[in-house]
Amino acid sequence: MGGFFGVAAKENCVFDLFFGTDYHSHLGTRRGGLVVYGKDGFDRAIHNIENSPFRTKFDKEVQEMDGYMGIGSISDYEPQPLIIHSHHGTYALATVSKVNNADELAKDLIDRGLSHFMEMSSGEINATELIAALINTKENLIDGINYALESVDGSVSLLMLTPKGIYAARDKMGRTPVVVGKKDDAFCISFENFAYKNLGYNDYKELGPGEIVCVTDSNCVTLKAPGDKKKICTFLWVYYGYPSSSYEGMAVEEMRYRNGAAMAGRDDVKADIVAGVPDSGTAHAVGYANASGIPFSRPFIKYTPTWPRSFMPTIQSKRDLIAKMKLLAVEELIRDRSIILIDDSIVRGTQLRETTEFLYKSGAKEVHVRPACPPLVYGCKYLNFSRSKSEMDLITRRVIERLEGGNVTEEILKQYADPDTEKYAAMIEEIRKEMNFTSLRYARLDDMLDSTGIPHEDLCTYCWNGVE
Repeated sequence: MGGFFGVAAKENCVFDLFFGTDYHSHLGTRRGGLVVYGKDGFDRAIHNIENSPFRTKFDKEVQEMDGYMGIGSISDYEPQPLIIHSHHGTYALATVSKVNNADELAKDLIDRGLSHFMEMSSGEINATELIAALINTKENLIDGINYALESVDGSVSLLMLTPKGIYAARDKMGRTPVVVGKKDDAFCISFENFAYKNLGYNDYKELGPGEIVCVTDSNCVTLKAPGDKKKICTFLWVYYGYPSSSYEGMAVEEMRYRNGAAMAGRDDVKADIVAGVPDSGTAHAVGYANASGIPFSRPFIKYTPTWPRSFMPTIQSKRDLIAKMKLLAVEELIRDRSIILIDDSIVRGTQLRETTEFLYKSGAKEVHVRPACPPLVYGCKYLNFSRSKSEMDLITRRVIERLEGGNVTEEILKQYADPDTEKYAAMIEEIRKEMNFTSLRYARLDDMLDSTGIPHEDLCTYCWNGVE
Protein backbone atom coordinates (compact mmCIF):
# COMPACT_ATOMS: atom_id res chain seq x y z
CA MET A 1 0.00 0.00 0.00
CA GLY A 2 1.13 3.60 0.37
CA GLY A 3 0.04 7.17 0.95
CA PHE A 4 0.96 10.68 -0.13
CA PHE A 5 0.64 14.31 0.91
CA GLY A 6 1.23 17.59 -0.91
CA VAL A 7 1.31 21.27 0.07
CA ALA A 8 1.23 24.50 -1.94
CA ALA A 9 1.78 27.50 0.35
CA LYS A 10 2.71 31.17 0.23
CA GLU A 11 5.60 30.55 2.64
CA ASN A 12 7.84 27.59 3.46
CA CYS A 13 5.75 24.41 3.29
CA VAL A 14 8.25 21.94 4.78
CA PHE A 15 6.74 21.73 8.28
CA ASP A 16 3.26 20.91 6.96
CA LEU A 17 4.67 18.55 4.33
CA PHE A 18 6.76 16.62 6.84
CA PHE A 19 4.01 16.05 9.38
CA GLY A 20 1.28 15.51 6.76
CA THR A 21 3.37 12.78 5.13
CA ASP A 22 4.31 11.28 8.49
CA TYR A 23 0.59 10.88 9.27
CA HIS A 24 0.52 8.27 6.47
CA SER A 25 3.02 5.97 8.20
CA HIS A 26 0.33 3.34 8.85
CA LEU A 27 0.10 2.77 5.07
CA GLY A 28 3.69 1.89 4.20
CA THR A 29 6.77 0.28 5.70
CA ARG A 30 9.60 0.44 3.17
CA ARG A 31 10.32 3.84 1.60
CA GLY A 32 9.63 7.45 2.49
CA GLY A 33 10.33 10.47 0.33
CA LEU A 34 9.96 14.25 0.21
CA VAL A 35 10.39 16.70 -2.68
CA VAL A 36 10.10 20.47 -2.36
CA TYR A 37 10.23 23.25 -4.94
CA GLY A 38 11.45 26.74 -4.13
CA LYS A 39 13.80 29.48 -5.28
CA ASP A 40 16.60 26.96 -5.80
CA GLY A 41 14.43 24.53 -7.79
CA PHE A 42 13.71 20.94 -6.76
CA ASP A 43 15.19 19.32 -3.65
CA ARG A 44 14.50 15.65 -2.87
CA ALA A 45 15.27 13.08 -0.19
CA ILE A 46 14.32 9.37 -0.09
CA HIS A 47 15.06 7.02 2.81
CA ASN A 48 14.56 3.39 3.72
CA ILE A 49 12.11 3.30 6.66
CA GLU A 50 12.06 -0.46 7.26
CA ASN A 51 14.00 -0.24 10.53
CA SER A 52 13.23 3.29 11.65
CA PRO A 53 10.13 5.48 11.44
CA PHE A 54 9.67 8.16 8.79
CA ARG A 55 9.95 11.03 11.28
CA THR A 56 13.36 9.86 12.53
CA LYS A 57 14.80 9.35 9.07
CA PHE A 58 13.77 12.80 7.79
CA ASP A 59 14.64 14.89 10.83
CA LYS A 60 17.77 16.31 9.14
CA GLU A 61 15.97 17.18 5.90
CA VAL A 62 13.25 19.08 7.73
CA GLN A 63 15.90 21.42 9.11
CA GLU A 64 17.52 21.99 5.72
CA MET A 65 14.82 21.85 3.03
CA ASP A 66 13.21 25.09 1.87
CA GLY A 67 10.32 25.39 -0.58
CA TYR A 68 6.82 26.75 -0.93
CA MET A 69 5.45 23.63 -2.67
CA GLY A 70 6.16 20.00 -2.03
CA ILE A 71 4.94 16.41 -2.15
CA GLY A 72 5.77 13.46 0.09
CA SER A 73 5.05 9.75 0.02
CA ILE A 74 5.31 6.63 2.12
CA SER A 75 5.39 3.39 0.16
CA ASP A 76 5.40 -0.34 0.74
CA TYR A 77 7.21 -0.90 -2.54
CA GLU A 78 8.94 1.56 -4.87
CA PRO A 79 11.21 4.47 -3.86
CA GLN A 80 9.45 7.77 -4.62
CA PRO A 81 8.69 10.61 -5.33
CA LEU A 82 10.75 10.57 -8.51
CA ILE A 83 12.08 13.67 -10.28
CA ILE A 84 11.41 13.42 -13.99
CA HIS A 85 12.99 15.47 -16.79
CA SER A 86 10.78 15.46 -19.88
CA HIS A 87 9.40 17.56 -22.72
CA HIS A 88 6.87 18.79 -20.17
CA GLY A 89 9.75 20.23 -18.18
CA THR A 90 10.91 18.91 -14.82
CA TYR A 91 8.38 17.53 -12.34
CA ALA A 92 8.24 15.25 -9.31
CA LEU A 93 5.79 12.35 -9.19
CA ALA A 94 4.36 10.17 -6.41
CA THR A 95 1.73 7.46 -6.86
CA VAL A 96 -0.42 5.04 -4.92
CA SER A 97 -0.75 2.32 -7.48
CA LYS A 98 -0.93 -1.32 -8.49
CA VAL A 99 -0.08 -1.89 -12.14
CA ASN A 100 -0.98 -5.42 -13.20
CA ASN A 101 -0.05 -4.82 -16.84
CA ALA A 102 3.34 -3.21 -16.11
CA ASP A 103 5.27 -5.62 -18.35
CA GLU A 104 2.94 -5.04 -21.30
CA LEU A 105 2.97 -1.27 -20.90
CA ALA A 106 6.75 -1.17 -20.58
CA LYS A 107 7.23 -3.39 -23.63
CA ASP A 108 4.93 -1.20 -25.70
CA LEU A 109 6.81 1.95 -24.70
CA ILE A 110 10.19 0.36 -25.42
CA ASP A 111 9.02 -1.04 -28.77
CA ARG A 112 7.88 2.46 -29.73
CA GLY A 113 11.29 3.84 -28.75
CA LEU A 114 9.73 6.07 -26.14
CA SER A 115 11.47 5.01 -22.97
CA HIS A 116 13.82 2.74 -21.05
CA PHE A 117 13.50 1.57 -17.45
CA MET A 118 15.80 0.79 -14.56
CA GLU A 119 15.03 -2.26 -12.46
CA MET A 120 14.58 -1.95 -8.71
CA SER A 121 16.42 -4.37 -6.42
CA SER A 122 13.35 -6.62 -6.60
CA GLY A 123 13.86 -6.96 -10.35
CA GLU A 124 10.63 -5.09 -11.05
CA ILE A 125 10.09 -1.77 -12.78
CA ASN A 126 9.34 1.16 -10.50
CA ALA A 127 5.60 1.69 -11.04
CA THR A 128 5.92 5.45 -10.55
CA GLU A 129 8.61 5.61 -13.25
CA LEU A 130 6.35 3.65 -15.60
CA ILE A 131 3.41 5.99 -14.96
CA ALA A 132 5.70 8.98 -15.67
CA ALA A 133 6.68 7.38 -18.98
CA LEU A 134 2.99 7.00 -19.90
CA ILE A 135 2.33 10.64 -19.03
CA ASN A 136 5.25 11.72 -21.20
CA THR A 137 3.81 10.13 -24.34
CA LYS A 138 1.25 12.94 -24.64
CA GLU A 139 1.69 16.56 -25.67
CA ASN A 140 0.34 18.08 -22.46
CA LEU A 141 0.22 17.03 -18.84
CA ILE A 142 -3.56 16.72 -18.56
CA ASP A 143 -3.80 14.37 -21.55
CA GLY A 144 -0.77 12.51 -20.23
CA ILE A 145 -2.17 12.03 -16.72
CA ASN A 146 -5.52 10.93 -18.11
CA TYR A 147 -3.79 8.51 -20.51
CA ALA A 148 -1.89 6.96 -17.58
CA LEU A 149 -5.08 6.56 -15.53
CA GLU A 150 -6.86 4.89 -18.44
CA SER A 151 -3.93 2.64 -19.45
CA VAL A 152 -3.28 1.02 -16.09
CA ASP A 153 -4.95 -2.31 -15.33
CA GLY A 154 -5.26 -2.07 -11.56
CA SER A 155 -5.36 1.35 -9.96
CA VAL A 156 -3.40 4.58 -9.78
CA SER A 157 -3.85 7.86 -7.91
CA LEU A 158 -1.06 10.42 -8.12
CA LEU A 159 0.51 13.73 -7.11
CA MET A 160 2.69 15.68 -9.55
CA LEU A 161 4.77 18.65 -8.38
CA THR A 162 5.59 21.22 -11.08
CA PRO A 163 6.91 24.80 -10.87
CA LYS A 164 3.37 26.01 -11.61
CA GLY A 165 1.48 23.97 -9.05
CA ILE A 166 0.64 20.45 -7.82
CA TYR A 167 -1.48 18.25 -10.05
CA ALA A 168 -3.53 15.57 -8.31
CA ALA A 169 -5.52 12.76 -9.88
CA ARG A 170 -7.71 10.12 -8.33
CA ASP A 171 -7.88 6.59 -9.73
CA LYS A 172 -10.33 6.28 -12.63
CA MET A 173 -12.67 4.13 -10.49
CA GLY A 174 -11.95 5.98 -7.27
CA ARG A 175 -10.48 2.87 -5.62
CA THR A 176 -8.24 5.01 -3.40
CA PRO A 177 -9.10 8.43 -1.94
CA VAL A 178 -7.65 11.85 -2.78
CA VAL A 179 -8.81 14.83 -0.71
CA VAL A 180 -7.98 18.54 -0.68
CA GLY A 181 -7.68 20.73 2.42
CA LYS A 182 -7.49 24.52 2.69
CA LYS A 183 -6.32 27.18 5.13
CA ASP A 184 -5.71 30.90 4.71
CA ASP A 185 -2.29 30.70 3.08
CA ALA A 186 -2.15 27.19 1.64
CA PHE A 187 -3.85 24.20 0.05
CA CYS A 188 -2.93 20.59 0.70
CA ILE A 189 -3.70 17.27 -1.01
CA SER A 190 -3.81 14.03 0.93
CA PHE A 191 -4.70 10.34 0.85
CA GLU A 192 -6.01 10.53 4.44
CA ASN A 193 -8.23 13.46 5.37
CA PHE A 194 -7.25 13.41 9.07
CA ALA A 195 -3.61 14.11 8.10
CA TYR A 196 -4.17 17.84 7.68
CA LYS A 197 -6.63 18.62 10.48
CA ASN A 198 -4.02 19.29 13.19
CA LEU A 199 -2.06 21.41 10.71
CA GLY A 200 -4.90 23.92 10.50
CA TYR A 201 -6.51 22.85 7.24
CA ASN A 202 -10.24 22.39 6.73
CA ASP A 203 -11.93 20.02 4.31
CA TYR A 204 -12.17 21.61 0.86
CA LYS A 205 -13.15 18.81 -1.51
CA GLU A 206 -12.88 15.10 -2.20
CA LEU A 207 -11.86 14.24 -5.74
CA GLY A 208 -14.21 12.04 -7.73
CA PRO A 209 -13.19 9.02 -9.85
CA GLY A 210 -10.69 10.05 -12.53
CA GLU A 211 -10.83 13.71 -11.53
CA ILE A 212 -7.72 15.82 -12.13
CA VAL A 213 -7.07 19.09 -10.29
CA CYS A 214 -4.26 21.62 -10.04
CA VAL A 215 -3.55 23.19 -6.65
CA THR A 216 -1.61 26.37 -5.91
CA ASP A 217 -1.32 28.39 -2.71
CA SER A 218 -4.52 30.24 -3.57
CA ASN A 219 -6.69 27.93 -5.64
CA CYS A 220 -7.81 24.43 -6.55
CA VAL A 221 -8.96 24.11 -10.16
CA THR A 222 -10.60 21.04 -11.71
CA LEU A 223 -8.98 20.26 -15.06
CA LYS A 224 -10.85 17.02 -15.77
CA ALA A 225 -14.31 16.37 -14.36
CA PRO A 226 -14.94 13.18 -12.34
CA GLY A 227 -16.49 10.11 -13.92
CA ASP A 228 -19.83 8.57 -13.01
CA LYS A 229 -18.73 5.12 -11.79
CA LYS A 230 -17.00 4.48 -8.49
CA LYS A 231 -15.51 1.40 -6.84
CA ILE A 232 -13.76 2.52 -3.67
CA CYS A 233 -11.97 -0.19 -1.70
CA THR A 234 -14.18 -1.35 1.19
CA PHE A 235 -11.11 -2.67 2.99
CA LEU A 236 -10.09 0.94 3.66
CA TRP A 237 -12.77 1.02 6.36
CA VAL A 238 -12.27 -2.52 7.60
CA TYR A 239 -8.48 -2.43 7.94
CA TYR A 240 -6.28 0.07 6.08
CA GLY A 241 -7.76 3.35 7.22
CA TYR A 242 -6.62 5.02 10.40
CA PRO A 243 -9.47 5.26 12.95
CA SER A 244 -9.69 9.06 12.57
CA SER A 245 -9.98 8.86 8.78
CA SER A 246 -13.16 9.35 6.80
CA TYR A 247 -13.94 8.24 3.25
CA GLU A 248 -16.93 9.30 1.20
CA GLY A 249 -18.39 10.90 4.32
CA MET A 250 -18.20 7.76 6.48
CA ALA A 251 -15.72 7.75 9.39
CA VAL A 252 -13.60 4.62 9.72
CA GLU A 253 -14.26 4.28 13.45
CA GLU A 254 -18.02 4.70 12.98
CA MET A 255 -18.12 2.09 10.24
CA ARG A 256 -16.27 -0.37 12.47
CA TYR A 257 -18.69 0.18 15.37
CA ARG A 258 -21.62 -0.43 13.02
CA ASN A 259 -19.99 -3.47 11.50
CA GLY A 260 -19.29 -5.01 14.92
CA ALA A 261 -22.89 -4.39 15.95
CA ALA A 262 -24.13 -6.14 12.79
CA MET A 263 -21.92 -9.14 13.59
CA ALA A 264 -23.36 -9.31 17.12
CA GLY A 265 -26.89 -9.21 15.71
CA ARG A 266 -26.28 -12.49 13.87
CA ASP A 267 -24.43 -14.26 16.68
CA ASP A 268 -25.69 -16.32 19.63
CA VAL A 269 -22.43 -17.39 21.27
CA LYS A 270 -22.21 -17.04 25.04
CA ALA A 271 -18.92 -15.59 26.30
CA ASP A 272 -17.42 -13.66 29.19
CA ILE A 273 -15.71 -10.88 27.26
CA VAL A 274 -15.29 -9.40 23.76
CA ALA A 275 -11.77 -8.43 22.66
CA GLY A 276 -10.31 -6.97 19.49
CA VAL A 277 -6.92 -7.74 18.00
CA PRO A 278 -5.18 -4.36 18.15
CA ASP A 279 -5.33 -2.05 16.46
CA SER A 280 -7.86 -2.41 13.65
CA GLY A 281 -9.93 -5.11 15.34
CA THR A 282 -10.59 -3.01 18.44
CA ALA A 283 -13.37 -0.75 17.13
CA HIS A 284 -15.22 -3.69 15.57
CA ALA A 285 -15.04 -5.36 19.00
CA VAL A 286 -16.41 -2.26 20.75
CA GLY A 287 -19.34 -2.23 18.35
CA TYR A 288 -19.96 -5.93 18.96
CA ALA A 289 -19.76 -5.51 22.75
CA ASN A 290 -22.12 -2.52 22.82
CA ALA A 291 -24.72 -4.35 20.73
CA SER A 292 -24.44 -7.73 22.47
CA GLY A 293 -24.14 -6.59 26.07
CA ILE A 294 -21.05 -8.75 26.54
CA PRO A 295 -18.34 -6.64 28.25
CA PHE A 296 -15.48 -5.30 26.13
CA SER A 297 -12.03 -6.04 27.50
CA ARG A 298 -8.38 -5.70 26.51
CA PRO A 299 -6.78 -9.01 27.49
CA PHE A 300 -3.65 -8.24 25.51
CA ILE A 301 -1.92 -4.99 24.71
CA LYS A 302 0.26 -3.99 21.76
CA TYR A 303 3.67 -2.74 22.85
CA THR A 304 4.24 0.38 20.78
CA PRO A 305 6.99 2.55 22.37
CA THR A 306 9.78 0.90 20.36
CA TRP A 307 7.71 -1.16 17.91
CA PRO A 308 5.94 1.35 15.65
CA ARG A 309 3.90 0.24 12.66
CA SER A 310 6.66 1.23 10.26
CA PHE A 311 9.18 -1.12 11.89
CA MET A 312 8.27 -4.28 9.97
CA PRO A 313 10.78 -6.34 7.94
CA THR A 314 9.97 -7.38 4.40
CA ILE A 315 10.45 -11.12 5.09
CA GLN A 316 7.04 -12.54 6.00
CA SER A 317 8.33 -14.96 8.64
CA LYS A 318 10.04 -12.09 10.45
CA ARG A 319 6.92 -9.91 10.14
CA ASP A 320 4.88 -12.68 11.76
CA LEU A 321 7.41 -13.01 14.56
CA ILE A 322 7.43 -9.27 15.29
CA ALA A 323 3.62 -9.12 15.18
CA LYS A 324 3.62 -11.86 17.84
CA MET A 325 6.28 -10.12 19.95
CA LYS A 326 4.27 -6.88 20.00
CA LEU A 327 1.35 -8.46 21.90
CA LEU A 328 1.59 -8.66 25.68
CA ALA A 329 -0.89 -10.69 27.71
CA VAL A 330 -2.87 -9.44 30.67
CA GLU A 331 -3.27 -12.93 32.07
CA GLU A 332 -5.65 -11.88 34.84
CA LEU A 333 -8.18 -10.89 32.15
CA ILE A 334 -7.69 -14.12 30.18
CA ARG A 335 -7.51 -16.94 32.70
CA ASP A 336 -10.63 -19.14 32.76
CA ARG A 337 -12.49 -16.77 30.42
CA SER A 338 -14.51 -17.52 27.32
CA ILE A 339 -13.40 -14.87 24.79
CA ILE A 340 -14.95 -13.54 21.58
CA LEU A 341 -11.95 -12.40 19.57
CA ILE A 342 -12.47 -10.00 16.66
CA ASP A 343 -9.78 -9.33 14.06
CA ASP A 344 -10.15 -7.26 10.90
CA SER A 345 -9.62 -10.31 8.64
CA ILE A 346 -7.92 -13.64 8.20
CA VAL A 347 -5.42 -13.63 5.33
CA ARG A 348 -2.80 -16.37 5.67
CA GLY A 349 -3.97 -17.31 9.15
CA THR A 350 -0.50 -17.49 10.68
CA GLN A 351 -0.72 -14.53 13.04
CA LEU A 352 -4.26 -15.20 14.27
CA ARG A 353 -3.50 -18.86 14.92
CA GLU A 354 -0.50 -17.81 17.04
CA THR A 355 -2.61 -15.19 18.84
CA THR A 356 -5.18 -17.86 19.67
CA GLU A 357 -2.51 -20.22 20.97
CA PHE A 358 -1.16 -17.32 23.01
CA LEU A 359 -4.59 -16.86 24.62
CA TYR A 360 -4.94 -20.58 25.38
CA LYS A 361 -1.47 -20.66 26.97
CA SER A 362 -2.49 -17.65 29.05
CA GLY A 363 -5.41 -19.63 30.44
CA ALA A 364 -8.32 -18.86 28.08
CA LYS A 365 -11.13 -21.42 28.32
CA GLU A 366 -12.62 -20.74 24.87
CA VAL A 367 -11.70 -18.51 21.91
CA HIS A 368 -14.54 -17.68 19.52
CA VAL A 369 -13.10 -15.90 16.48
CA ARG A 370 -15.15 -13.34 14.53
CA PRO A 371 -13.34 -11.78 11.54
CA ALA A 372 -14.81 -8.36 10.69
CA CYS A 373 -15.03 -9.07 6.97
CA PRO A 374 -16.02 -12.10 4.88
CA PRO A 375 -13.47 -14.76 3.89
CA LEU A 376 -10.87 -13.42 1.44
CA VAL A 377 -11.28 -15.75 -1.53
CA TYR A 378 -9.57 -13.69 -4.25
CA GLY A 379 -6.22 -11.89 -4.26
CA CYS A 380 -6.74 -8.14 -4.65
CA LYS A 381 -6.17 -6.90 -8.21
CA TYR A 382 -6.41 -3.22 -7.39
CA LEU A 383 -4.34 -2.44 -4.29
CA ASN A 384 -1.08 -3.82 -2.97
CA PHE A 385 -3.05 -5.38 -0.14
CA SER A 386 -0.30 -7.70 1.09
CA ARG A 387 3.04 -9.16 0.10
CA SER A 388 1.39 -12.34 -1.16
CA LYS A 389 2.66 -13.49 -4.53
CA SER A 390 -0.04 -16.10 -5.02
CA GLU A 391 -3.69 -16.56 -4.13
CA MET A 392 -2.62 -19.85 -2.56
CA ASP A 393 -1.17 -17.76 0.28
CA LEU A 394 -4.79 -17.18 1.33
CA ILE A 395 -5.95 -19.73 3.89
CA THR A 396 -9.32 -19.93 2.14
CA ARG A 397 -7.75 -20.96 -1.16
CA ARG A 398 -5.58 -23.60 0.45
CA VAL A 399 -8.61 -25.06 2.23
CA ILE A 400 -10.75 -24.95 -0.94
CA GLU A 401 -7.98 -26.66 -2.89
CA ARG A 402 -7.87 -29.39 -0.27
CA LEU A 403 -11.65 -29.83 -0.16
CA GLU A 404 -11.95 -29.94 -3.94
CA GLY A 405 -8.96 -32.19 -4.55
CA GLY A 406 -7.29 -29.52 -6.68
CA ASN A 407 -10.18 -29.18 -9.14
CA VAL A 408 -11.12 -25.53 -8.46
CA THR A 409 -13.08 -23.62 -11.08
CA GLU A 410 -14.47 -20.09 -11.04
CA GLU A 411 -17.96 -21.50 -10.54
CA ILE A 412 -16.80 -23.49 -7.52
CA LEU A 413 -15.13 -20.39 -6.03
CA LYS A 414 -18.40 -18.48 -6.32
CA GLN A 415 -20.09 -21.18 -4.24
CA TYR A 416 -17.45 -20.92 -1.52
CA ALA A 417 -17.91 -17.13 -1.45
CA ASP A 418 -21.68 -17.49 -0.85
CA PRO A 419 -22.41 -17.72 2.92
CA ASP A 420 -25.66 -19.60 2.27
CA THR A 421 -24.06 -22.66 0.63
CA GLU A 422 -22.90 -25.99 2.06
CA LYS A 423 -19.46 -25.43 0.51
CA TYR A 424 -19.07 -22.18 2.45
CA ALA A 425 -20.00 -23.95 5.70
CA ALA A 426 -17.51 -26.74 4.99
CA MET A 427 -14.74 -24.20 4.30
CA ILE A 428 -15.42 -22.35 7.56
CA GLU A 429 -15.33 -25.58 9.56
CA GLU A 430 -12.03 -26.61 7.97
CA ILE A 431 -10.49 -23.23 8.77
CA ARG A 432 -11.81 -23.45 12.34
CA LYS A 433 -10.24 -26.85 12.89
CA GLU A 434 -6.94 -25.86 11.27
CA MET A 435 -6.72 -22.70 13.37
CA ASN A 436 -7.90 -24.41 16.61
CA PHE A 437 -10.71 -21.92 17.29
CA THR A 438 -13.60 -22.86 19.56
CA SER A 439 -15.92 -21.44 16.92
CA LEU A 440 -15.58 -19.30 13.80
CA ARG A 441 -18.07 -16.95 12.20
CA TYR A 442 -17.24 -14.29 9.62
CA ALA A 443 -19.01 -11.00 9.02
CA ARG A 444 -21.45 -11.18 6.12
CA LEU A 445 -20.74 -9.14 3.02
CA ASP A 446 -24.15 -7.45 2.96
CA ASP A 447 -23.87 -6.40 6.62
CA MET A 448 -20.36 -5.06 6.10
CA LEU A 449 -21.39 -3.03 3.06
CA ASP A 450 -24.45 -1.68 4.87
CA SER A 451 -22.15 -0.52 7.66
CA THR A 452 -20.41 1.92 5.30
CA GLY A 453 -23.68 3.76 4.61
CA ILE A 454 -22.59 3.95 0.96
CA PRO A 455 -24.44 2.45 -2.04
CA HIS A 456 -23.17 -1.07 -2.56
CA GLU A 457 -22.52 -0.43 -6.25
CA ASP A 458 -19.94 2.23 -5.30
CA LEU A 459 -17.86 -0.24 -3.28
CA CYS A 460 -15.25 -2.71 -4.52
CA THR A 461 -15.87 -6.24 -3.18
CA TYR A 462 -13.56 -8.21 -5.49
CA CYS A 463 -11.43 -9.89 -2.80
CA TRP A 464 -14.55 -11.39 -1.19
CA ASN A 465 -16.79 -12.34 -4.12
CA GLY A 466 -14.72 -11.84 -7.29
CA VAL A 467 -17.12 -9.17 -8.60
CA GLU A 468 -15.27 -6.36 -10.40
